[in-house]
Amino acid sequence: MPVINAGDGPGNHPTQALLDLYTIEKELGRLDHLRIGLAGDLRNGRTVRSLALLLSRFPGNELVLISPPALRLGADVIAVLNEAQQGMRETTDLGGVIADLDVLYQTRIQAERFESSAEYERHRGVYLVNADLMRRLPERAILMHPLPRLDEIDPLVDADPRAAYFRQARNGLWVRMAVLDWTMER
Repeated sequence: MPVINAGDGPGNHPTQALLDLYTIEKELGRLDHLRIGLAGDLRNGRTVRSLALLLSRFPGNELVLISPPALRLGADVIAVLNEAQQGMRETTDLGGVIADLDVLYQTRIQAERFESSAEYERHRGVYLVNADLMRRLPERAILMHPLPRLDEIDPLVDADPRAAYFRQARNGLWVRMAVLDWTMER
């Protein structure tokens, strides 16, 4: 019997990563030679983990890992990226790298992933995508988010044509239908 992994806590979220790839290809016309900024809670963000692993299969991509030190991407994923000779760099400064990105993949800081509310509050709101930040994002770039969002993207950004997250969510319907169709053929 086929099993579809629809997410496993902070580990992986393969169907989200597939729809993210589909969105990038549909929006930018390619999946290689891109500079993708992954921002937010990279330690606990299952969507980021899965997307990073899939992006490492395409040549010439560079992942810019943007997070507070305590929320860095796990060593297990970093090891796979290094083995794949995936270009990557880590930073805490979203504003300092945004002008060079093709994709900004913003994630939320998830309260349920922290051991205490104090730890969550220390990290909450560290990265906010607002109109000022969007002015520095290249015109050819896109802003993605796996949704739901809290306060990490100002709702005023929704009107920006580079804000692809609602189109991204709509793409989930088609990608998940394709996954279900594929499993039914097995």
